[in-house]
Amino acid sequence: MTSTTDRSDVVVGIDPVKNWHMALAWAADEAHLRGRGLRLVVAVPPRHDTQHVDDTPRHQAQQRAGTETLRAALAWAHARQPAVKATSFLVDGFPAGTLTGLSREAHMIVLGSRHLSRTAEFLSAGSLVVPVTAKAHCPVVVVGDAEHVTRETPYLVVGVDGSESSRAALAWAFEEADLRHCALRAVAVWQPPVFSLHSADTLSHAERRLLSETTAGWAEKYPDVRLTHEVPVGSPVEALASAAEHALAVVVGRRGRGGYAGMRVGSVVHGLLHRAHCPVVTVPAG
Repeated sequence: MTSTTDRSDVVVGIDPVKNWHMALAWAADEAHLRGRGLRLVVAVPPRHDTQHVDDTPRHQAQQRAGTETLRAALAWAHARQPAVKATSFLVDGFPAGTLTGLSREAHMIVLGSRHLSRTAEFLSAGSLVVPVTAKAHCPVVVVGDAEHVTRETPYLVVGVDGSESSRAALAWAFEEADLRHCALRAVAVWQPPVFSLHSADTLSHAERRLLSETTAGWAEKYPDVRLTHEVPVGSPVEALASAAEHALAVVVGRRGRGGYAGMRVGSVVHGLLHRAHCPVVTVPAG
């Protein structure tokens, strides 16, 4: 796995037509926590190549809107985290492809969520969450439109299933919990098999042992992180969303052990992007 210290800026995609404050707040705070730069990006789709319609006015209007939004967002970021070096970029290109390309050198990509339905997310040209989450080379954080506030002791949730990307998510979650001085709840959801030669107690115990063994090394590396183990029974999406109801974020690997080789985003990630109320952090395997 590539160390998270090998990458540079925290990159946040700014959407001129939506509320960008929550995503930018997360990105600015994260850059401050990690002592990294902050890069604000607006991507303007290229002009349509057509002989019948002059698309220049639309393109120019989008460029103006992007420039004005970046100016306001940059000032807002400076006010929130004055010590963070923040820069802004207006880029010609399709937003999803642009941000995926930037992820090669980014420490993290942060996006706001439009809360589209499953159908709308594939039909909307402005939908970034699924394609960027699926192809990014660094962790992707998807932040909702409403501030997540809780009176509970701050904690993160990380999903553990033994897969390679799950191990990467666990490493990221421990590092984040240490930086934020918060607790970490490691959750391995157990789905009882329909048919098995082993008893339910035996299988449940095996799941708990896997969780304990997987987290042991990281717990030693980060002794100040208060770690708890949980093995709920049921749907992974529902169990993780429930555990993260008041969390600072829920952290998962991009593709779990239940997927197949051609999948870009696992079903758990996809479900959490629609179900979870807190920010969702998706970590690639390497």
